[in-house]
Amino acid sequence: MNDNDKQPGGDSGGPNPWMKSLLIWVGILVALALFVTLIDNRSVGPNVNGIAYSQFLDRVQNGQVKDVNIAGEVVTGTMSDNSKFRTYAPQDPRLTDRLREKNVTITAKPEDPTPIWQILLVNSLPFFLFLGLGYFVMRQMQKNSGSGAMGFGKSRAKMLTQKEGRVTFNDVAGIDEAREELQEIVEFLKDPTKFARLGGKIPKGALLVGSPGTGKTLLARAIAGEAGVPFFTISGSDFVEMFVGVGASRVRDMFAEAKKSAPCIVFIDEIDAVGRHRGAGLGNGNDEREQTLNQLLVEMDGFEASEGIIIVAATNRPDVLDPALLRPGRFDRRVTVPLPDIEGRVKILEVHMKKVPLAPDVDARTLARGTPGMSGADLANLVNEAALMAARLGKRLVAMAQFETAKDRVIMGTEWRSLVMTTDEKRMTAYHEAGHALVRVHTPASDPIHKATIIPRGGALGMVVSMPERDNYSYHRDKMYADLATVMGGRVAEELIFGYDKVSSGASGDIKQATKLARAMVSQWGMSDALGPLQYEEQQGETFLGYSQTQRQNMSNETALMIDSEIRKLVDGGLMQAREILTEHIEQLHRIAGALLEYETLTGDEIKRLAFDGDIGRDDPDAKVSIVPGAGTSIPKTRRPKGGGPFGNPAPAGA
Repeated sequence: MNDNDKQPGGDSGGPNPWMKSLLIWVGILVALALFVTLIDNRSVGPNVNGIAYSQFLDRVQNGQVKDVNIAGEVVTGTMSDNSKFRTYAPQDPRLTDRLREKNVTITAKPEDPTPIWQILLVNSLPFFLFLGLGYFVMRQMQKNSGSGAMGFGKSRAKMLTQKEGRVTFNDVAGIDEAREELQEIVEFLKDPTKFARLGGKIPKGALLVGSPGTGKTLLARAIAGEAGVPFFTISGSDFVEMFVGVGASRVRDMFAEAKKSAPCIVFIDEIDAVGRHRGAGLGNGNDEREQTLNQLLVEMDGFEASEGIIIVAATNRPDVLDPALLRPGRFDRRVTVPLPDIEGRVKILEVHMKKVPLAPDVDARTLARGTPGMSGADLANLVNEAALMAARLGKRLVAMAQFETAKDRVIMGTEWRSLVMTTDEKRMTAYHEAGHALVRVHTPASDPIHKATIIPRGGALGMVVSMPERDNYSYHRDKMYADLATVMGGRVAEELIFGYDKVSSGASGDIKQATKLARAMVSQWGMSDALGPLQYEEQQGETFLGYSQTQRQNMSNETALMIDSEIRKLVDGGLMQAREILTEHIEQLHRIAGALLEYETLTGDEIKRLAFDGDIGRDDPDAKVSIVPGAGTSIPKTRRPKGGGPFGNPAPAGA
């Protein structure tokens, strides 16, 4: 929100909070000083000795008093040694006679009455002091809970106008279907009578559902920007406080402010913070969160579409929302904001690249192909990382090399340039990654290889990156078999080159990935002939590649044993296929590993040229990479079992 977009009813100027706090403390200190001064005026002055009345009479009797001044009950005077004294005398009628007997000079004056304002000030000052201190403490406690000392129930929604930073549908790319779903809301806000003439009612609310970073908030702002109406934004967590009734009061105040600015859009981000199932949490049904939700439901029923208020909410957990919140009449429309496909990623990259000076070799489509599963926020971060990297290198333009490095950094993490690896560890990593790459090259169903590297990055010592031709929304059996063989290629390469006893723990991630894929094939996707097309496990949380956390259904022990056996058969099949490929093409494995040791990073085209032509294709004297000597070249080719393929299924014709 810019400086000109202030919340209605809020302060638009004046001293800043620091100055206000300073002025309050200065006032408190001045009041304390005045109070102490008034009290001190009644006390003994400087260089005046207070003595008891009995001592005063003794000194009069001894002739030590020179003169006195009597003012009511207060007696002051001077001793014979010129020292001052002060005492309080009771109603003693003989005092004057005693003083005259000793020739003491006597002066008298009436007692000065204390002014009434001074009495009132002294008596009331402590009360006002504690009142001001309490007010200051309340202001400090409530400065984020609304305006004023009693601002607990004020809405914390911020109003954004379209004076600056206006967002339109042109700024929203990659989610065309969701944008079209909300287009009629924009038309309604522009011309409400268009729908009223035919008896149609615009939805009161729209629920945007999607993964984090897909652009739900940006899409809601674009609706307001296209329609040119005010935009109120608030988070679901801003409603709920520790004080009972505060959330419900804020809901009422938010809708009251929205009605004053109608037509407008009220955007509630992360509505699952307040809209969860009632009765599902701890405590009884009258807790603060449930009261806030009840008030929200009542308020959404309390206004008509003709009032011009559209409620737009966003969440990535629609499964936890209360059913009463999703019924028609409240959030009538549910709009899914998905992760962008390849065309959407191209558009999103082009939107963010407009702000960056690009080199001629930058290709947004190539970057989009290499970033499947990335959200709009991830792609914006990718462009920003590439620009920062080019600035650090002193470049005037951002080239494709910076985008590739930024992509690896976003996906895998920062390079470990300071990591010291021994020659044997680096050599094993090179053969491990070469094994992955070579199996992928020789399995046609695999995605095309993009590059291979042995530069440590994130939690991996190396990686092989594929480049899908298109986004995959379903996976075929041959693709899954190829993926199993590719995943196991690294472990097989280590065993072939360094021996059975030298296999390292570097394949732990590969084994985990292969086991997940095989388990999903058997228990969820019905790709086991022995178990048939039945679902034995439920998905609990999907990921982009289709792998998920699962929960096993009720089943017998025999069925569980069969599932484990089929998973083992699939993983062993991938291991067998990888061993066949690498044993048959052992010289290609040596060439790719040697090139990785020399250049550290190879492109997909270079890997193919090394495998089939023996030439890396680089314009330098060392373009030819010699075969790196290694163990395992004499290992015989593993044969397939009779009557079956490597995955335990019937062998295809011509195998």
